Amino acid sequence: MNSFEIMGPCRMSGDIVPQGAKNEALQVICAVLLTSEEIVIDNIPDILDVNNLISLLQEMGVEVKKPAPNKYCFRAGDIDLQYLQSKDFRNRASSLRGSIMIMGPLLARYGRAYFPKPGGDKIGRRRLDTHFYGFEKLGARFEFKPDEIFYTVYAEKLKGAYMLLDEASVTGTANIIMAAVLTPGTTTIYNAACEPYIQQLCKMLTSMGAKISGIGSNLLNITGVSSLKGCSHRILPDMIEVGSFIGMAAMTKSEICVKNAAPQELGIIPLAFSRMGIEWEIRGEDVFIPSQEQYEIESFIDGSIMTIADAPWPGLTPDLLSVFLVVATQAKGSVLIHQKMFESRLFFVDKLIDMGASIILCDPHRATVIGHNHETSLRGSVMTSPDIRAGVALLIAALSAKGKSVIHNIEQIDRGYQSIDTRLNQLGASIRRI
Repeated sequence: MNSFEIMGPCRMSGDIVPQGAKNEALQVICAVLLTSEEIVIDNIPDILDVNNLISLLQEMGVEVKKPAPNKYCFRAGDIDLQYLQSKDFRNRASSLRGSIMIMGPLLARYGRAYFPKPGGDKIGRRRLDTHFYGFEKLGARFEFKPDEIFYTVYAEKLKGAYMLLDEASVTGTANIIMAAVLTPGTTTIYNAACEPYIQQLCKMLTSMGAKISGIGSNLLNITGVSSLKGCSHRILPDMIEVGSFIGMAAMTKSEICVKNAAPQELGIIPLAFSRMGIEWEIRGEDVFIPSQEQYEIESFIDGSIMTIADAPWPGLTPDLLSVFLVVATQAKGSVLIHQKMFESRLFFVDKLIDMGASIILCDPHRATVIGHNHETSLRGSVMTSPDIRAGVALLIAALSAKGKSVIHNIEQIDRGYQSIDTRLNQLGASIRRI
């Protein structure tokens, strides 16, 4: 098990370029299974989750080439469906939640798909009902073997249908879209997720010959086509990483410019940081965060405590709430962090409390943070990263803390952040991988 050793406090400065979006990469890489022609994808992040998915596709029979850093060529000519029932497939796929999105393409192209219950972050229940509801509406049937925790989805014939999703699941929406693009007839998906990741997937599929209307809204209409062709696609900058850098700059009083950040794709993220009192400025395609000695959390108009809560797009992404929580520990004022989607994602606050933060965990979904206004520094600590987003939040806390901190289980951070120690050290951080 690798660890990070951080000597703080670190006051950083300089330019940093965000990686390609992890969540988009997982979707568009699964989409290569929809055609036998070559697909070229650029700006793929070099992170564990993505690399493991690419390795899984190779084992399935996909030809993969890497002509340049962060650029891959895929050709899914002949897929080995027998491999999908092997023990090796179960072991690989069950450790990577994003690989659930191979089911839609396989169902559309081959009429069947197999999948073990996926793994990923330990942040609470993440049900798959939306995926299977969509597949069933298209005419598929599924079997679940509880003893093996294994799913089988199959269909002799798929047909377009109207469906109202019970939740705006991002991966569920992506899976259903990929199944529908090769399904005869018209499929209407209402309450579809409309995150930039989904928009990018739809744009890529359209360039492959798919017929999709309503891109960017929660109402998608898809007219099935008989086949799809190859294409070239470039992944957006990772808005979660951009948000992490904004929070890190404020927490450590650093002056940082996030280059090529695609600010027009950040949605409500900059506004949420403004409500925390954090200054930022858009400079073309860059986001500049000046050094601040302090930042004060706003109150609502009636004077009540500010609440930062996650919501489906265009609301605030839940992947950044861990960062907002840790940044609030050094703000002036108080804030209620409300994590609505996952009941275990706030459990890392005990580690921040050990570092000296003033936090009240109200219940599994809510935490009240009383900021120190940088008058009392956090202290170094030894901790373990429970998931990707909490891991980077703890890293931000350690960078601002006084003394040495050690973060274990940094494989969780590596799953979502490319060479984060190397890139931050170039800004002046003191992070050692041990």
